[in-house]
Amino acid sequence: MIRRKIIAGNWKMNKPAADGGALAKDIVEEIGRETSVDIVLCPPFTALQGVGHALEGQAIKLGAQNMHPEKNGAYTGEVSAEMLRTLYVTHVILGHSERRTYFAETDAFINKKVLAALTHQLKPILCVGETLAEREAGSTLAVVQRHVEAGLAGVTKEQITNVIIAYEPVWAIGTGKVATTAQAQEAHAYIRALLTKLYGAPLAQKVRILYGGSMKPANAAELLAEKDIDGGLIGGASLEAKSFIELVKAADAAK
Repeated sequence: MIRRKIIAGNWKMNKPAADGGALAKDIVEEIGRETSVDIVLCPPFTALQGVGHALEGQAIKLGAQNMHPEKNGAYTGEVSAEMLRTLYVTHVILGHSERRTYFAETDAFINKKVLAALTHQLKPILCVGETLAEREAGSTLAVVQRHVEAGLAGVTKEQITNVIIAYEPVWAIGTGKVATTAQAQEAHAYIRALLTKLYGAPLAQKVRILYGGSMKPANAAELLAEKDIDGGLIGGASLEAKSFIELVKAADAAK
């Protein structure tokens, strides 16, 4: 099965509103009507509205970096799926390693977010992956299995194709290190096998799995050529229009 490639830019805590809008406009000018690759921009909350305006009428989708599972309430500093939907957000990153590490998010809490996102017609980008200590201990696949199975608990066969999974070896995020192509493909193939056990082969073949560990123009073509790597969740390389556009072009060439 040929799965449509995705390049999603995670801007993290970068780009205030004006700068975010300008970056989005630069990307739109070059690839705004690109249709062979799914493109998602995930700015910080404060830039969502401005970036959304820049993307109006374009094929590029708007994503958020996080959300709270509850609809509303006394959750100071949080935003809900409904709030994101009012800004025409279509995707949301959930369970990123930085949320797990710095904010102590558990698998159970992340699962609540996944289910809430799907209920409100948002496509979750569920992040899974091991730390350096876990890899060195030989626990990579066990960690990935736990993240996948716990994160998808309660997700139905009807919903699973609206979930995107991002494999992020934590030791390769923002460090400049990259998993070898073989290491990345091994993890992606394992995730695909887990999905097959959970949902059956036909549905598992439809779920897209992204690589989220320092993908950049220099290594994108090799990674994207692998049969189970369906795109990238891009951090640093998404903060500059030229490098992000090069990644989109690499995904287009690999389709």
